[in-house]
Amino acid sequence: MKLSKDFQQLLTIDGIGNILALTIMLETGDIHRFNKVGNYASYCRCVSGDRYSNGKKKGKTNSKNGNKYLAWAFVEAANFAIRYNKTVKSYYQRKLAKTNQTIAIKTVAHKLARACFYVLRDKVAFEVEKAFC
Repeated sequence: MKLSKDFQQLLTIDGIGNILALTIMLETGDIHRFNKVGNYASYCRCVSGDRYSNGKKKGKTNSKNGNKYLAWAFVEAANFAIRYNKTVKSYYQRKLAKTNQTIAIKTVAHKLARACFYVLRDKVAFEVEKAFC
């Protein structure tokens, strides 16, 4: 397999190593097929599919749509980022104080998915201060 420049750019993101970068690069494909960052995050299963009306939950839709391998990769990357980056760890601890562990990990995974979108689309290096302020 021939590695592209996307692989090197993904390695700049905290928590993403060789295996996770390959998984994200191969499962994402061409990043320009996603119009917005929200579309990419939804494809990565990093957003909930709950429908609310008047503050009441009306249903859970599209819970199995998207790419399960990207969902796994971003949760793994979130766990490593929490372990090795102080800024990400403090963000995680703030979320953990308000909610449970699963939701706190998924919020970090969502932030990493958004960061990956911009890193791949704009061909820039990852800046932790922009993603986790």
